[in-house]
Amino acid sequence: MAAARHTRGPVLEPSELERFEAVVLPHLSAAYRLARYLTRNDADADDVVQEACLRALKYFGGFRGQGASQSRAWLLTIVRNMAHTWRGRHRADASATEFDETLHSEARTENHPDMLARSDARDALAHALDHLPPDFREVIVLREIEGLSYKEISEVVDVPVGTVMSRLSRARKRLQDALIDSGKEL
Repeated sequence: MAAARHTRGPVLEPSELERFEAVVLPHLSAAYRLARYLTRNDADADDVVQEACLRALKYFGGFRGQGASQSRAWLLTIVRNMAHTWRGRHRADASATEFDETLHSEARTENHPDMLARSDARDALAHALDHLPPDFREVIVLREIEGLSYKEISEVVDVPVGTVMSRLSRARKRLQDALIDSGKEL
């Protein structure tokens, strides 16, 4: 019987581990938001971010970026790639929407008509975002939610800045059309 083979991930020196934490930890919320929009599921987003962090740890020795924007772009690139890998493996499940009682509860807004209108608009926006093609959804999330510059988005999605601008323009137009069609302009 062959002996079990144990593989260990990269072992970082304490100073490198501190540097890794300084580079990755401040951007975990952004990583999760991107993964959530790309996978459309909380549990899958958690898995994608976890896998992305493991990959980031494995290849951290090659990261030479400095500053918050470079480290954020680096981590979001890994998250994006992991989400695309995940989507390829789980394509059949990708369109399922998770039921969230706090979002779907009638009791939450029954006594507040203005809150109901805002909730409807927010739901319409979420629905419109969910129905964008993945290439459009990711640039919208990176720009409008994460606040990345066109250059940073270009680095994350690995396309020229002009392509980012074009995708953003088309994504915004599709969102606008979808919201107008639903009667829920923001």
